Amino acid sequence: MSQFNKAQEIYEVLLHQTKNESDKTPIYYQLGRIKYSQGEYSEALSFYEKTLAIKQQSLPSEYPDLGDSYNRICIVYSSMGDDPKALSYYEKALAIKQQLLPSNHPDLGDFYNNIGMVYDDMGDYPKALLSHEKALAILQQSLPSNHPNFTSLYMGIANVYYSMADYPKALSYYEKGLVIQQQSLSSNHPDLASSYMGIGNVYRSMGDYPKALSSHENALVIKQQSLPSDHPSLGASYYNIGMVYDSMNDYPKALSYYEKDLAILQQSLPSNHPDLAMSYNNIGNVYRSMGDYSKALSSHENALTIRQQILPSNHPDLATSYNSIGSVYYSMSDYSKALSYYEKALAIRQQSLPSTHPDLGASYNNIGVVFENMGNYSKADSFYERAVQNGQQSLPPNHPTLQQRTKNLENIKKKL
Repeated sequence: MSQFNKAQEIYEVLLHQTKNESDKTPIYYQLGRIKYSQGEYSEALSFYEKTLAIKQQSLPSEYPDLGDSYNRICIVYSSMGDDPKALSYYEKALAIKQQLLPSNHPDLGDFYNNIGMVYDDMGDYPKALLSHEKALAILQQSLPSNHPNFTSLYMGIANVYYSMADYPKALSYYEKGLVIQQQSLSSNHPDLASSYMGIGNVYRSMGDYPKALSSHENALVIKQQSLPSDHPSLGASYYNIGMVYDSMNDYPKALSYYEKDLAILQQSLPSNHPDLAMSYNNIGNVYRSMGDYSKALSSHENALTIRQQILPSNHPDLATSYNSIGSVYYSMSDYSKALSYYEKALAIRQQSLPSTHPDLGASYNNIGVVFENMGNYSKADSFYERAVQNGQQSLPPNHPTLQQRTKNLENIKKKL
């Protein structure tokens, strides 16, 4: 029996024995923490909401304990992918803390950091960076430079730069966080795994697949030692390793890891969670690469349905779904449908991403490929040029994606 299960049994006995409702508050809180640690987010939310309801009946609205309850609830909503609700609760908690604490208190820095992470998930990168910068200014005033609180902040900043495809800055912040963790945590602590995952994602995006695999395998080993076998975070490691094999064109291995990820997510997350959409999307990409277009379309439509339910209409993840469906239709030689979906993806990316983001380059390249196959070489040339220009700004010179785009441009010039 795991430590989580033993603790749960003890608290459930205490809950049964406790008659006074207000005395149940710390028990509900601890059960919420246990359920969250087990990846059972809906049950965690239920316990935290019971805690909050009891406190609201007996405490003034600005009481510190209410802020703590709001904070726990928004962490769960964030993990469940419900970013608007998470942001709402973070702002309630922050308002209480601002009334009670000095302006440079590290707890305020933690709140700004968490708000930045939510904005990052929502695709609003300028607001995300602004929140993280507020957090950094506070922590630099109040804590020593190697304090563990900096780790979460550096991770948050790194994640935003990664989302913006500024890979050198992302890698720098991930490594800053890792150095602090290695000084202050045990070698199998789950937070170390998060840093290795971030570093692995950067190396994959930079085209350094051996370093990416090494980092993700380090993360997986730590998680296997410290988490239950069905924890969502294990699924994330399987997903990331699958992504590397996918990038290396080893599709059977990629599919195997993606399916491990999906199996865990289906057990532990709500059916409309964004991580499920990501899993379906990547499985669809592998099926397309393997030539199974009906399974590819089915997977991508599952992903799109989830994203349309939970994301704003200009979110970059919707563009990912449209782009993926367009790629399936392209592989089926249905160029008009492919072009339609690629253009939907491009429109969203132009609204929501910086002009140097490599996903914009991918859209330009994909549209160029369709126009080339439709025989419209002048339009193909125009989009290929944009794709190469984007790649020169956002990718290392030896990156395989940039090399392929350059080859596409050279080939179309010969057809003009």
